[in-house]
Amino acid sequence: MISTWSEWKRYPRPGRGENLEAPISPGIYEVRVAGTGALYSFGAVDNLAQALALLPVGSKSWFGRRDTSSVPDLEYRTCATSTKADAKAAAERMIGRRETYMSGAA
Repeated sequence: MISTWSEWKRYPRPGRGENLEAPISPGIYEVRVAGTGALYSFGAVDNLAQALALLPVGSKSWFGRRDTSSVPDLEYRTCATSTKADAKAAAERMIGRRETYMSGAA
């Protein structure tokens, strides 16, 4: 079973003490660049909160701190599912629809 998408939320910026709001369950996540809407990351995972928390954002400096100047302003949304298999199936349908739309638009 698939639920509905959450609202778009601002992705926490490194070093600001902001928190992610995501379920600890299987599902699909989508991360986009806020200013352009360009897709940054997408995936079907076992644990939405963990996957978003581990998303590579920015680069590490020599001193172990993240370089926040190169981090784009990101937004994310999630869609919880009952199982990872449901998440994968829903993600494949979404990818198929997106490819069909893009091939028709070209």
